[in-house]
Amino acid sequence: MIVNLLNPIIVNSEVKSCSDEEALDQYILTQNVNYFNLLYDRYSNKVFAKCISMLKRPDMAEDATQEIFVKVLLSVSKFSGRSKFSTWLYSITYNYCIDQIRKEQKQIVQHIEDFRYVDVTDDGMYDAEILETNVMRLKSVLVELHSDDMSILLMKYQDDMSIKEICDVIGKTESAVKMKLLRAKERFLKIYNSMYADSVEV
Repeated sequence: MIVNLLNPIIVNSEVKSCSDEEALDQYILTQNVNYFNLLYDRYSNKVFAKCISMLKRPDMAEDATQEIFVKVLLSVSKFSGRSKFSTWLYSITYNYCIDQIRKEQKQIVQHIEDFRYVDVTDDGMYDAEILETNVMRLKSVLVELHSDDMSILLMKYQDDMSIKEICDVIGKTESAVKMKLLRAKERFLKIYNSMYADSVEV
């Protein structure tokens, strides 16, 4: 269970009616903890779910959720408003989890090469094959993927994020994101075919 950092939780109806951005603005302006509580209530379970999907362990995910909201609390003044609050929060979540994975595995995540001169179009290649994958098999394949590949595929297919939103989250150019997504799809299908090539889809 995720416990709010800022107990007690007292969120009145006026506060509840605020949009994410309004709540953030009001918190910065007034330092009224109720506005931050509202955002915590809206997003803590979603952040926890993202942490579980990346870190695999509930205890790590719970600790990560608390740490992420501490980061948000300490950096609210840095929110520029160029993207949605949820995208900004997802970016902090993604980067925090990647850092934890790097520390745990003690390895450097493979960097994408320089795509300044590459114009790749993600034209939906392999989308049908991935979307039609049996759910149980899908989960089995995702576990075998590198965390970077798994994360970008979840953003694309589970969270239905646009290329621009993914760019905002991982801090890469559009061309780099498109190439990263294409390669993740290719690796997904390669693993899938190696695991289930001789079986019949049910």
